Amino acid sequence: MWCKNPNLPVLDAVNLLQHCIVPDWPAPGSVRALQTTRAGGVSVAPYDSLNLGSHVGDAPLVVARNRMSLNALLPGEPVWLEQVHGTVVANADTASCQPTADACVARRRASVCVVMTADCLPVLLCNLQGTVVAAVHAGWKGLAAGVIEATVSAMQVEGRQLMAWLGPAISQSAFEVGAEVRERFVKAGPASGSAFLPDGDSAQKFHADLYALARLRLVALGISRIYGGGHCTYRERDKFYSYRRDGETGRMGTFIWLDPK
Repeated sequence: MWCKNPNLPVLDAVNLLQHCIVPDWPAPGSVRALQTTRAGGVSVAPYDSLNLGSHVGDAPLVVARNRMSLNALLPGEPVWLEQVHGTVVANADTASCQPTADACVARRRASVCVVMTADCLPVLLCNLQGTVVAAVHAGWKGLAAGVIEATVSAMQVEGRQLMAWLGPAISQSAFEVGAEVRERFVKAGPASGSAFLPDGDSAQKFHADLYALARLRLVALGISRIYGGGHCTYRERDKFYSYRRDGETGRMGTFIWLDPK
């Protein structure tokens, strides 16, 4: 539980919102979403400043204060996940504590889904009617294992009735992977090969495009309404955390919920 500490500054919700990203997508009016950046919190280096991850070595009280500062922007306490790069999907309407999962689905108003990232791709999903939403933690391992497919299955909505927003992730130019990663994707779908560029210095290294890999998976599910993408957590140092760039760093949050009003 968060305890008041006079040594920690009071965070202004209006000022905090200025540091966040509101997804630009034509979601129904009942759908609300928010993407935090690294700015606007009270964590100190190397977690400066709005670190939301309680597992990265930051002071627990400070992380709790950062999370508490978001309360004015959300209708309720988010369902924080213990993310393991898998395909388990939690139900935000019934989950308690910290479920081990890499995606979260909500149908009740004011149930808040969230995933945390620092290079991996956050994906938000909602149906065209605005009655079900989901947040997905989609690093390459989760993408390859089928975390997006598992989430859509849990939403119980046809792909053509869904839309997606791709949050900030590491860009292709900064994301070097081994040949085994490419082989895993290509084995599942040959079209995935187009999302990998050879590294000129090594025949066993490639640069992977997480955005393209996610789009391929979404389109294969019948989801053609895809928005967002284009940021690079690695290159945009002042705006985003990047585990690949810094190693010891914080985590950003990608939130989605149904408006309780």
